[in-house]
Amino acid sequence: MLRVVVLFCAVRLFCLLVLGVWSRSAGTGMRELLSQRWDSLWYERVAQHGYDFSLVAPDGRHLSSTAFFPMLPWLEEGVSAVFGMGFADAGLLISAVTSVFAACGIYLIAEHLYSKSAALIAVCLWAALPVSIVQSMAYSESLFVALAAWALYSVMRGRWLSAGFLACAAGLTRPVGLAVAAAVVFAGVREVLRWRRERGLGGTELWRVVVAGVVAPLGAVGFVLWVGIRQGDLFGYLDVQAQWGNGFDGGVSFSRFVASGVGFEIGWPLLLVAMIAAAFFLHRIVLRQSRSYELVIYSGIVVAMALGASGYFGSKPRLLMPAFPLLLPLAAAMAKTKPLLVYAVLGAEILAAALYGAFWLNGSGPP
Repeated sequence: MLRVVVLFCAVRLFCLLVLGVWSRSAGTGMRELLSQRWDSLWYERVAQHGYDFSLVAPDGRHLSSTAFFPMLPWLEEGVSAVFGMGFADAGLLISAVTSVFAACGIYLIAEHLYSKSAALIAVCLWAALPVSIVQSMAYSESLFVALAAWALYSVMRGRWLSAGFLACAAGLTRPVGLAVAAAVVFAGVREVLRWRRERGLGGTELWRVVVAGVVAPLGAVGFVLWVGIRQGDLFGYLDVQAQWGNGFDGGVSFSRFVASGVGFEIGWPLLLVAMIAAAFFLHRIVLRQSRSYELVIYSGIVVAMALGASGYFGSKPRLLMPAFPLLLPLAAAMAKTKPLLVYAVLGAEILAAALYGAFWLNGSGPP
């Protein structure tokens, strides 16, 4: 596992080095880019003010901090109190630590399904995604992927209580935590049916499966209901998201944006169909190679929520980053090719990720 940590940290440090050089030449501060802009600033506000902070946008929209799930702000409060640092620095520390745990979780899943070499490649691929700079920001992605990966690995190993509580924590981190809960609940139902078919309902582990299935969705569902009660409307969280310009339209806005950018706006329905087909094909490969329905359910919901959201287009790659199971077939295929080709591909990806991350953060829009 030490090799995994060293590899992952080396990739991330290289990306941060490029960001530092780029930011210095652009006259911007790397620390501010990573910890005090966009969503990271809102997480800091939640940690500092709770959910009483809101802003009114120039166009009249009411931007409420209840759009942001509480796990990262809670941890920022705790780390800040323990180590005596500011909330922004606490957020950076949390992302740094949890990104390593995320890499280790991805490695263990890939090793369990494929091989050690494929697992190392999968970690490298995830560490060098085009938007992987988010893994080093005071955002919730690293924390979420760490919780999701370890929850899924716990399901694979039959550690039901760990899976349930990790899924619950993931649900308190991001709305897409529902994907983790769905995977755990599905695996639990399948296990109960297997027990009933093979040996009745008297299994000594049955209560663990039931507890995991009950606890897994409580994080996401509980926070959404709390926001609804606070708003005086059961679906109040959707209203909060609407004020931020976020919603779910099944991918219509996303496909229209992409289609208009390539000059055939009238072709957006065909583009949407093509994207759905591509996602289906990739998930079919994952299912055929791994036989893990949990991974397919998890990544399928992640992709559906990312592509189906009607919010800011620039956030789509970041929202897709938790769908790491889709990297596993590529990692397995690369593990069977010549090492020189693997090094060349990974090296090019790492360089591209470093340059793109630096360009992205020094741009005008949020990731």
